Order: sequence, then C-alpha cells, then structure tokens
Amino acid sequence: MLQMRDQRRARRGRGRSVDGPPIDPSAWRRLAACTAAAAVLQIDGTLITVALPRAGHALAMGVHYQGLVLGIYFLAYALMLWPGGRLVDAVGSRRVAIGGLTLFALGAALGALASSSGLLIGSRVIQGLGAGLVSPAALAGAVAGFPPQRRGMALGIWGAGSGMANLAGPLLGGALTVLLGWRADWWALVPLALLSAAAIWTLIPTGLAAHEGGGGRVPRSPVIAAATICAALCFAVMIGSFFIAEQYLQDSAGYSPLGAAAALLVVALLVGLAAPLAGRLADARGERLPAVTGFLLAGAALAVLGIPGMPLHGLAPMPLLIPVGLGLGLLFAPTSRAALNAAPGASHGRVSALLSGGRLIGAGVGAGLAGLALGGGVTAGRVHDVLLGAAGLCLLIGVPAAMRLVDSSSATGPAAAEHAGQAAAPEPADAAPAHAG
Repeated sequence: MLQMRDQRRARRGRGRSVDGPPIDPSAWRRLAACTAAAAVLQIDGTLITVALPRAGHALAMGVHYQGLVLGIYFLAYALMLWPGGRLVDAVGSRRVAIGGLTLFALGAALGALASSSGLLIGSRVIQGLGAGLVSPAALAGAVAGFPPQRRGMALGIWGAGSGMANLAGPLLGGALTVLLGWRADWWALVPLALLSAAAIWTLIPTGLAAHEGGGGRVPRSPVIAAATICAALCFAVMIGSFFIAEQYLQDSAGYSPLGAAAALLVVALLVGLAAPLAGRLADARGERLPAVTGFLLAGAALAVLGIPGMPLHGLAPMPLLIPVGLGLGLLFAPTSRAALNAAPGASHGRVSALLSGGRLIGAGVGAGLAGLALGGGVTAGRVHDVLLGAAGLCLLIGVPAAMRLVDSSSATGPAAAEHAGQAAAPEPADAAPAHAG
C-alpha cells in the first residue's frame, strides 16, 4: 500500500519540481539589466498618466487629446514591436535595447520642451518607437540562460520589477508634478533611460550577434495566441483603470496629483508582490492556475467597484483594490512563460514582440476607451460603467483565454527540447537568441 501511494505521489509530482540545472551568474546579471529596462517603460505609463491632467490644462488639451497622448505612444510602440523582435533574433538583445533606450530618451527630452499639444503628441511617437525596440529585447533577454522549467522564477522577478515601477511611477509623477510642474515628469525619463542603457552596456557582454536558426518562423501555437490575449486584457484593464482613476480623483474628487497617485499605491505594490509568487507557482503548478485566479480576483473586485453608488474615493474602496492588485500581478509571469516555452529560443525575440504587442494594444485600447467614456464629463456614473466593462473583460474573455494556457510545468515544449539538446554545450553570453533573446 505504501509503495502504491508513493507511486501515485510520484506521478502527481512529475514535472512539478522547480529544481533544474544551476543558473550561471551571468544570467542573473542579464535579468537585472533587462528588468531595469522594462521598468523604465512601465514607469513612463504611470508617471505620464499622473502628469496628464496638469499638462492638459497647460497646453489647452481636452480629455480626448490627453487620451491621445497615451494612445499614440502605445500605437507607435506596437508598430515597432515586430521589427524590434526580428532585430533581437538577428543581432541579439544588447544592441537593440541600447538603441531603443537612446531613442526613448530623445523622445522624452522633446516632450519636456513641447510648447503645444501637437509637439507633445509627436514626441510621444518617438518615445513609442524607442520603446518598441526595448520591449522585446528586455523580455527575451530576461530569460536568457534560464532553462524552461525555471523561467517562471525569472519572469516573476521581471514582473515584480514592472510592479515596483508601477509603484514608483505614481509617486515620482505626483511629486514632480506638484513640486516642479508637469514637464519635470518628461525630463525624469531621460536619465532613467540612459542609466538603463548603461546597465545593458555593462552587464550584458558582447558576443556573436546572430543565431543560425534565427530566421525560423514563430510557431502557430494556440498557447501563444491565448497568452497574447491574456497579456492584452491585463494591460487594457490596468492602464484604462489607472487613467480613469487619475482623471476622477483629480478632476472630480479634488485630489492633488500626489494624493491621487498615493491612492493607487496599494494596487501597484500588490502587483509587485504577486508577480514573483506567480512565477514560482507557474514553475511548480503550470500557468493555468495563477492566470485564471488572477482574472477571477481582478474581475470580481472590479465588478463590485462598478456597482452604481459604490464609493470611489476615500477609505471605502481600499479593500477592493487588494484583489485587483493581486489579480493583475498574477498575470505577468504565467502568460510570458507559457508563450516562450511554446517556441524555440531562436524565435524568442518575435514571440516577445507578440506578447509586448498584445500588452501595448491592450493598453492603448484601454486608455482610448476610458478617454472616450469620460468625454462627456468625469462623473462617478461614467467611472462605474468603465469599471463594470473592465470586469466583464476579465471574467468573460480573460478566464476562458487563461484556461487555454498549456500546463508546461514539465517543460516538454520546443524550448525544453532545444535546451536539452544544448545542455552539454555552453554558449557565449550574447551569442544567440536561444539564450540572449
């Protein structure tokens, strides 16, 4: 009987272990640099969102144009992602990330100097093009050197960096806007981008640029498609909710930019705390469990917040922000892990571009729809309607999409086969997209 019970436990535990080959220290350095680069892009979203109401008043921009400042950035970002992903697969993460961060810094400087809404929007296009190069390089580079069965851990740290950036962005944006004016928010992005480029330059060594398999196609996988949908929904809900909350708290509830940012800190903090836990859970139990749980938590809480008459400021809504933050944080690592493990390493740049494209399209749609919903005025009723719509996205589309994520905890997909075939042969640090992204 004991022997049969042990056999059943062994079968249940097969493929669930997070143990694996040792991780080279260079992989951790690469992860740190790529996480910092991704965090700069994340800071931009929340920092600029906080500053937009003041920038709008200064440049005589209505809410529609303020939404366009966010939306055009995401559009340019999304259009550059596929070329950026192809470049990553061709020349490696290092050079693409450095070039993108430099372009991003240039756009931020031009935005800080903008004297009209048109110039501000144009500067955001330049920033978006730079971000489109950085994003696939950062995501593909984050998993460099990590075997498939331990990528959830790496991606959890990467997601925690984005969560902490969400925490820092509103604080930094609120403080800069109150103390120095809205232009300081754009100026702050310049040194952040350049410091991240320096970290990439220092911590990611130069190696061979291309991979002989880099010209292969991205596999047509339902897992990659489902992961991209999940990523898009996560960012549509997060960016749209942050945008509408900042507008409501500042324009209707009378909060200062710093006060409005502080009110949302709990969400950003919980996103950062949940992301690494989701990564470890995905390594141990597969991607479905954390992804489905994330959409259920966020959707249920947003549905309650969307009930007409539900308080939207003060202490009353704070308990409901906890499941929103935890739910969104559970979605970062599982979606990326599922997609990357479903593809060979030689196409990780393009798979990362697809995921980033989903996130950016989702963010652009979320910001755009929120701006349209508030076009007739920033009222509590309109905010409730938007929150109910966000809940519907999570529960009616997000949960079914998350159910389609393959349980790859046993790492049996293309990435695992590739890693197994290459385990005996060490590679240069940035020699190939199979490890460098």
